Amino acid sequence: MTLIKSISGIRGTIGGPAGSGLTPFDIVKYTCAYCEMLRVRRPHQGRYKVVVGKDARISGKMVEELVCGTICACGMDVIKAGKASTPTTEMAVVFSGADGGIIITASHNPKEWNALKLLNEKGEFLTAEEGQAILDCAEKGDFNFAPVDQLGKTERRDFTPDHIAAVLALPQVDIEAVRNAGFTVVLDAINSVGNIIMPKLLQLMGVRCIKINGEPNGNFAHNPEPLPKNLKGLSDAVKKHKADLGISVDPDVDRLAFICENGEPFVEEYTLVSVADYLLSLAEAQGLKNLCTVSNLSSSRALRDVTEAHGGTYYASAVGEVNVTTKMHQVGALIGGEGNGGVIFPALHSGRDAMVGTALFLSNLAHKKMTASEYKATLPQYHISKNRIDLDRPELVDVILEEIKKKFADERINTVDGVRIDFESRKQWVHLRKSNTEPIIRVYAEAPTEEQADALAGQIVSIAKDILNV
Repeated sequence: MTLIKSISGIRGTIGGPAGSGLTPFDIVKYTCAYCEMLRVRRPHQGRYKVVVGKDARISGKMVEELVCGTICACGMDVIKAGKASTPTTEMAVVFSGADGGIIITASHNPKEWNALKLLNEKGEFLTAEEGQAILDCAEKGDFNFAPVDQLGKTERRDFTPDHIAAVLALPQVDIEAVRNAGFTVVLDAINSVGNIIMPKLLQLMGVRCIKINGEPNGNFAHNPEPLPKNLKGLSDAVKKHKADLGISVDPDVDRLAFICENGEPFVEEYTLVSVADYLLSLAEAQGLKNLCTVSNLSSSRALRDVTEAHGGTYYASAVGEVNVTTKMHQVGALIGGEGNGGVIFPALHSGRDAMVGTALFLSNLAHKKMTASEYKATLPQYHISKNRIDLDRPELVDVILEEIKKKFADERINTVDGVRIDFESRKQWVHLRKSNTEPIIRVYAEAPTEEQADALAGQIVSIAKDILNV
């Protein structure tokens, strides 16, 4: 496995010969480059502080020791957040007044993977330009290390209580309504740090929490991506315990998916839609106007429909969390995120956060006095078909995208990230974009029915393959 360097960080598999995956050499090299670029990006005379947090992966402790030791060798102090969710570590940068942060997590990837996710002083991911500067610095290897009497120091701090307190302090989180609703939920935090923070949050909201896959040991009980096909055990547990809701998070707790009381998926695309519906309703009741929402181009049209139904304006960004947050800052969005279950509520912080998503969703459900399946039925109904085209000749990607644009020139076309075509009269869209990490084109299509979405995706894939076979 080769090392993957992208807008999402430095990631790879652990183990194997030098030059494969994420090796100790890579961990040290990219941590050094991060420290070098931190001085350039944020020059000051005082001691630099960097927060380091990790999920519960088996390799987490090893990677943490390498990262923290390297930061100290560069003459910077380390604040160890220990096992903490990604959003907790992001917020810890602000709580501690640190200069930046490094999150040790491979998010939804299997247990053999790990990664370094790099943060700025706001606890937000670095821009593509800042990330590229780090990659360039790492390749040059021109690093500066501190003399022995100026080595960095390490302190430990648990930021989980601070994060929970910040979520519960939000005026949109109605603890009393949730407590009065008497919810019972089943939590699948997939043997990682979600089992540290989520039960505490739910307990303080008066929610009875039944845990499955509860030991945070990094031995994931199933594929850790919170997709319906991976959540059959959670669906069965919801029905067995007659629970009101199933809650699934990924290993670093930035993605969130729900299971309805009947065991059916709420669908991860609708996590953001439902939270946005709630926040827009509250804002509308307060007389607030000109509200904005943001999601990426591969996310459901349902967010746009819900936003416009409340008199707001919807904006689309390129794929990638930093692209979403950048657009959110530009338009002053109330809420934003991604269709993979990522909720970003800037009133708390500008990062995907399953804790705030859960608290807002439960508040909404308590206000609606509906079951999860009943509420889901009130939202715009769409289906997404997710496909890929494998490329033996990656150089043909641009040719394919240009031909697709020409063929559908009469439709609404967006080229911010690949090509997205909106068929307004049919309430359908298709998005083609080349992967940052694989020689493939991703083809996502959405329509009011599953059959229509599959047919649209199939049409586009067929056109692309015809071009490849010429």
